[in-house]
Amino acid sequence: MTGDLTSAKIKKVLIANRGEIAVRVIRACRDLGIGTVAVYSEADRAALHVRYADEAVHIGAPAPRESYLRIDKIIDAARKTGADAVHPGYGFLAEKAEFAAACADAGITFIGPSPYAIEKMGDKQTARETVKKAGVPLIPGTEPGLHDDDLIAIANSEIGYPLMVKASAGGGGKGMRVVHTPEELPSALATARREAESAFGDSTVYMEKFLVGGRHIEFQILADQHGNTVHLGERECSIQRRHQKLLEESPSMALDEDMRRRMGDMAIAAAQAVGYVNAGTIECMVDKDK
Repeated sequence: MTGDLTSAKIKKVLIANRGEIAVRVIRACRDLGIGTVAVYSEADRAALHVRYADEAVHIGAPAPRESYLRIDKIIDAARKTGADAVHPGYGFLAEKAEFAAACADAGITFIGPSPYAIEKMGDKQTARETVKKAGVPLIPGTEPGLHDDDLIAIANSEIGYPLMVKASAGGGGKGMRVVHTPEELPSALATARREAESAFGDSTVYMEKFLVGGRHIEFQILADQHGNTVHLGERECSIQRRHQKLLEESPSMALDEDMRRRMGDMAIAAAQAVGYVNAGTIECMVDKDK
C-alpha cells in the first residue's frame, strides 16, 4: 500500500474495477467489517458488484476510457463517498503509477504497490530493463519506444519466428498476438495496439521470442515496508485459453528442488529491485531445456 500503514485504519474501500475481482474484494471487506463502494459504467448498471457493494457510483459511458480508466472520476467518487482507500483490482488502472500517485495526493490509501514500483514494473518494457539490471534472465525481446517499422526489422533480423506481440501496459491476455510468419506481423501489431488502447488507454507494444512448448511458472511474493521479501513457492499456469490461465498447479512438476530454489531467489531479487511492497506475482517462462 502507498503511505505509512503503521496507524492506518481503513473504514471504507472503493473498488476501482468490475466483475469477479470487484465481488471478491467486496466479500473480503465484508468479512473484515469494512464498508465498500462500487463504481460502474452505464453498461454495468445492473452488474453483481454494483448490487453487492454498500454504495455504488456511476462513473461514465460503457467504454472503459470513459469510465474505468478515468482517474479523475474515480478519485471524485472516493471523495464523495468518504472512502479512505481504493483497491484497483487487476487490469484497468491497477498498473498505472499515476493512479497510485493521485490517490496519495488525495489522501486516499492505495491498496497496492508504491507509484515508483508500479512505474518500474507496471509497464512491461520498463520492467524488463529494471530486472535485467538485477541479473534476472530475460526472454529475447525488443527495447521500449520502437515504431512498427523498427519492430518488423528486428523481428526479421534478430528475434525470429515464432514471436509474441505484447501490450506494454497489458494484462489479462489482452493486447497479445502470437506471430508465426513475417507476413502476419504487420496486422498483429495493428490489432494488438488497438486492443491495448481500448483496454488500457496505452497502445504501446513490444515483442518477445515465443517459446514453443514453454511452461508458465509464477512465484507469489510478499514484501513489507521494512525490506523483507519472501516467496510462497510456485504455481504452474501453463494450461491457458486466449492467453489466460485456466488451471493452476502447485508445486510444478517441471521444477526440481535446485531450479525451484534458483527461481525463487530470482523472484525475490526482481521484487527487491524496485522496492516492491505488498503481495505480487513474478511470472516466468521455462523453456524445454530449462
